[in-house]
Amino acid sequence: MAATLCGRLLPKAGWLPLTQSVRHGSKAVTRHRKPVHFLKQKLLAVTEYIPPIPAAPPGALVRRVRKTEEESTLAVLLRKDLETLFKECKMIAVVQNNAINAEDLLQLKHKLKRHNISIKFFPNQVTRSFLNNSIYSNMLPLFVGQTVIFVSKEPKVKEMLQALRRSPQMVLLGACIENTLLSYQGILNYSKLPSMTTIQGELVGGLTMMTSQTVSMLRHHPAHLSALLQQYVKQQGSGDATNAITNKDASTVQEAAA
Repeated sequence: MAATLCGRLLPKAGWLPLTQSVRHGSKAVTRHRKPVHFLKQKLLAVTEYIPPIPAAPPGALVRRVRKTEEESTLAVLLRKDLETLFKECKMIAVVQNNAINAEDLLQLKHKLKRHNISIKFFPNQVTRSFLNNSIYSNMLPLFVGQTVIFVSKEPKVKEMLQALRRSPQMVLLGACIENTLLSYQGILNYSKLPSMTTIQGELVGGLTMMTSQTVSMLRHHPAHLSALLQQYVKQQGSGDATNAITNKDASTVQEAAA
C-alpha cells in the first residue's frame, strides 16, 4: 500500500511538470537620454525657424474707414462765445475748482459781481480747441481738470484776490491781463501796482512842476539881468556925481591958491 502510494506521488525520472515558475532577473538599462544643456536649449529656441504668416489674398480684408466726428452745434456756439470774451475782456483768469459747494459758489459770484467780474464755465475740450488756433496757445497747460474762468472788461486784480481769499476751494492758476500771460506770483506783483488814476495824477503833477520850474528859470535870467543893469546904472550915476564934486573942489582950491 505504501509502495503504491509512493510510486504514484513521486515524480518519475525524466518527467517535467506541466507548470514551471521561471524567475527573470532585471536587466541593467545603461542607455538613458541625457537632458539638453540649457545654453543649447536657448540656442535652439533662438534659431528655431518660424514660417511667415501667409498674406491674405487681395479683396479678403475690408478697408477700415475712419469716422470723423463732426463738431456739435453747441460746441461751435461755446467756442464763438469764448472768442468774444477773449476779444472784449482785458482780464481773463483761470481758476481750479476743487469741489466748491453751490452755496459758496453763489456767494463768490455775488462778491465778484459787485466789481463787474463774471464767472464762466466752458468744457476743457472746447477751450483747448479754441486756444490751439489762437495767439493764447500758451494758456493750454492751465486748462487741466475742473477749471473755471473769471472775466472782466477792466483789470480788477485786487478785487478778485480779495474775493478768493475767503474761498480756499478756488485756486488761482494764472491769468491773461491786457494780452500778457502772468503766473500767480506775477498776478500778486500786478496787484501791488497803483491804479491808473493815481499814475495819471502823479504824471500830471510832475509835468506841471517841470513846466513851472522851466518858466521860473526862464524868468530868472532876465530879472537878474535887469537887476544888474539897474545896479550898474546906479553905480554909473553915483560915479558921475562924485567926479563932478571932486572937480568942483579942485577948482575952488586952485582959485584960493591964486
